[in-house]
Amino acid sequence: MLFRAIQIQVRCMSSRSKVGFIGLGNMGGPMALNLVRKGHPVVVYDVFPESMTQLTDEGAIMVHHPAEVAEKADRIITMLPTSAHVKEVYQGEQGVFKSAKTGSLLIDCSTIEPDVSFNLSEEALKKGCVFLDAPVSGGTVGAKAGTLTFMVGGPENEYESAKPLLQDMGKNVVYCGKAGSGQAAKICNNMLLAISMIGTAETMNLGLR
Repeated sequence: MLFRAIQIQVRCMSSRSKVGFIGLGNMGGPMALNLVRKGHPVVVYDVFPESMTQLTDEGAIMVHHPAEVAEKADRIITMLPTSAHVKEVYQGEQGVFKSAKTGSLLIDCSTIEPDVSFNLSEEALKKGCVFLDAPVSGGTVGAKAGTLTFMVGGPENEYESAKPLLQDMGKNVVYCGKAGSGQAAKICNNMLLAISMIGTAETMNLGLR
């Protein structure tokens, strides 16, 4: 317990240690760019090399696979399209788990299945790492403006450790509970949005009649 507390304290104090960022699409690219512009040294990887160009132009370090990100950074953020992509990035032959250092903080901002997040958190724990699920709302506009909302699942003390980093990409950072809870909250958020959109459409349709 003491060793874990020391690790958390070191991460909190080392606010300018390298941050790894994997997945630089419409959401991940602007999020990573905000970290660079806030002064973080950022190590980036994406399957499409052209996605890394703007970030490297502004000072980010480009690497060639997720395992290399984990070699160079002990705080790693992923933003990927699906559960399958997330599992491959963490568990693949050149995945994060292949070279993640003990005490690494792994934050997945993808919107995926809660069970996948829970399983990855269990595997991370076995490797001496911490995994947080932290899906976002706010869309590409929020990603560019740095006004995203993060819904975070995982150990609460580690959430406190991750919060300053997430605040450099977003406006609201909300703790939702144990591993997978962030994903559950995001599903509920999406469901509520869909219901609202359906209701609006039906109301407009009724009005036209």
